[in-house]
Amino acid sequence: MKTRIAALAGLAAVLLVPVSLVLARPTAREPRPHPKDMPAVPSYVERVQPALVGLHVRAAENRPSSARLGTRRFGTGVVFDPRGYVVTVSYVVLDALSIEARTLDGRTMPARLVGFDLDTGLAVVRLEGAGPWAAAELRPSADLQVGAVTGTVGVDEDGDLVHATTTLTSVRRFSAFWEYMLDRALMLAPSMSSWGGSAALDERGRVVGIVSLRLGEASHVNLATPTEKFLAVKDELISAGRVVSRRPRPWLGLYTAAEDGRVLVDGFNESGPARTAGFRRGDQIVGVNGVGVATQEEFYEALWRRQAGETIEVQVRRADSVRVISVRSIDRHRLFHPSP
Repeated sequence: MKTRIAALAGLAAVLLVPVSLVLARPTAREPRPHPKDMPAVPSYVERVQPALVGLHVRAAENRPSSARLGTRRFGTGVVFDPRGYVVTVSYVVLDALSIEARTLDGRTMPARLVGFDLDTGLAVVRLEGAGPWAAAELRPSADLQVGAVTGTVGVDEDGDLVHATTTLTSVRRFSAFWEYMLDRALMLAPSMSSWGGSAALDERGRVVGIVSLRLGEASHVNLATPTEKFLAVKDELISAGRVVSRRPRPWLGLYTAAEDGRVLVDGFNESGPARTAGFRRGDQIVGVNGVGVATQEEFYEALWRRQAGETIEVQVRRADSVRVISVRSIDRHRLFHPSP
């Protein structure tokens, strides 16, 4: 009897083990690579690493961008063309007197600003050294889903590779105080310490965005401009120095703040026409050319229905009255020039 009970208990134990676990049991010990044989960086970083350069920029002291950005700047550039064309963020290279590019293997060479697109905040520079150059693969970001594992890769000022494994936390519209808005921006977390111009990658090491900003509180998020924004205009930037197929937007040089469902005047660009037009800090913008606006995004949408050079009528509420301030807009691209 005891023998029969023991046999039944053994059979029950076998039947209670999931079949999947029985079938998954290895028949031999699987080889494991030694840690020293593992690559020093993830494979997605290895794919883009040869195409990264650090850009050390000296800008003119008396030029429009230097008052806010300074005259000594640094950012990452991503080679996208074997001829030495590099994409980076425009604020790094505007008003550049000189650009020195440094590769991760220690080589240095001069570079020059070829063109920029202030609507997207991207620019192209060209390496003056001997090529051909290793180029990264750029692809549109449209099929990326929120929650996807991504990577952020760049170069720091010491010439070292920096990278972080990130997550695409959201894809959304983004607006900023300097008359800037993207209809589609990639938000990556956590942020990386050296972000300006760094590459945002998918899991296969393909560039899906160019990182331009760090937002929020620690541990912050990085904002990346989707690669498709650049792919659509890169040839024009190379051939013409700017996007000529797009109507130039009117620019006022008006800094705004979005607070409590209102859009308020918060300052002025020293080179912009809004500075002397009669605005005051704290004015609430309530309309543009007769169209009511309540948010920063609505303000930009109404403003950009016109074109550069036209007079823009901005309705503001000050104290208990609404007044109209007329501003002759300009094409801000004319304030900047590619380096010789």
